[in-house]
Amino acid sequence: MPPSAPTALLNVVDVEATCWEGQPPPGAVSEIIEVGLTVVDLAAGVRVARRRIMVRPVRSRVGDFCTELTGITRAEADAGVDFAEACRTLREEYAARTRPWASWGDYDRKQFERQCQGAVGRCPFGRTHINAKAVFTGSHGLRKRPGMAQALRIAGLPLEGRHHRGEDDAWNIAALVLHLQERGDWE
Repeated sequence: MPPSAPTALLNVVDVEATCWEGQPPPGAVSEIIEVGLTVVDLAAGVRVARRRIMVRPVRSRVGDFCTELTGITRAEADAGVDFAEACRTLREEYAARTRPWASWGDYDRKQFERQCQGAVGRCPFGRTHINAKAVFTGSHGLRKRPGMAQALRIAGLPLEGRHHRGEDDAWNIAALVLHLQERGDWE
């Protein structure tokens, strides 16, 4: 019996961060409060792991607007791990430095870069980031890049879980990645 083909694992990431209806309170900055991660086995065409890492904010607090949008309460976020520990988990348990990763747009990548500069120095991810929103837009010949929920409708896929919840959004983005792979537009 021949050896099985190597797996091609992809980390799909979606973050939620502290947010406000208007400007942040004086001295507050937007910080990651949830890292949603879904591991996709591209060779098998399946989602193989799902994870939620709650992250404790240091320079901001979860307020009513943020809770209404994400469902994440101040108590949940305050009980999370510190940002450095979340980054360590991504590196050690999900091979984040060596695996390619994808997110819906560039917000998640930029938020990690900003927060790593001030907190942990080195971003937990390697250089291979794929903007799934851009790939989807090109695949479907769209002029404007759709939000994730709109992309699911276009692809004929259900929205699973709660929108603006990192774990659920990563799971849904992973479904869109698999949809793009079925179309032959994901490399």
